[in-house]
Amino acid sequence: MATASVTPISYKFSTPNSSSSSSSSRSHPPTLVLNSSYSSSEPQLPISTTSTTSSSSSIKLSTSSTVNHQIAIAAGRRELIIGGIALISINLWKELTSIPISEAREVAVGSYLPPSPSDPSFVIFKASSKDTPALRAGNVQPYEFILPPSWKQTRVANILSGNYCQPKCAEPWVEVKFEDEKQGKVQVVASPLIRLTNKPNATIEEIGSPEKLIASLGPFVTGNTLDPDELLETSIEKQGDQTYYKYVLETPFALTGTHNLAKATAKGNTVILFVASANDKQWQASQKTLKTILDSFQV
Repeated sequence: MATASVTPISYKFSTPNSSSSSSSSRSHPPTLVLNSSYSSSEPQLPISTTSTTSSSSSIKLSTSSTVNHQIAIAAGRRELIIGGIALISINLWKELTSIPISEAREVAVGSYLPPSPSDPSFVIFKASSKDTPALRAGNVQPYEFILPPSWKQTRVANILSGNYCQPKCAEPWVEVKFEDEKQGKVQVVASPLIRLTNKPNATIEEIGSPEKLIASLGPFVTGNTLDPDELLETSIEKQGDQTYYKYVLETPFALTGTHNLAKATAKGNTVILFVASANDKQWQASQKTLKTILDSFQV
């Protein structure tokens, strides 16, 4: 049997002779020469360096374009996230500072509230379901009190109003607030009954003594803390079938004022606390007025 012999082949690049004219060089691209024992007349394979360079450039451009596109997408996503965070922050700020109840009227209450039947020198405020979220939810029974005609209703921040947790709030909230720069301010605070006792529909006497109640609700009178020594006087008052605890407090470190009067009662599943506050200057001028306002409060 015949045996085939294999002749090794070597490769090399060949360029035109340097002595060739420039025009001749341009017309003959570099070629790959196959060197073997075969005749030198074997066909030569032309190799174009131009196409290789072009292909490499094309790949580089394509890669660069892809990277730039990805960077643009990432930047767009980053801007979208930042914009979303900013929008959430703005909405949260609006939520915290908005009025959850009917617009607080920053005009004298005498311009829209009727005179008090018991004393025409005062006007009477009767809270209804249009005034607060808790009244609309039925968590608080309607209440009323009188005010001097010069007083104004002030805003209650949404986070303090109980609007976000009705009808099952776990912590006390502020119902309404009124004030006068020269005389002082008043506010109505509501506390879930379950915070003070496990007995449903408990009366205020069933919750505990006046001292026990104010120990639990004192911080909502002062705005920070209440020291037992700051409690000057307690009393119990009956109005119809409703019992009220009344307090006189001297609170030099309170945020609400150095002088506080409070009145509390329980009805339904809520304890209602009425607070009248004044600084030293206001107290000297309006102590009697604040006590009259406090006495008028009823649920």
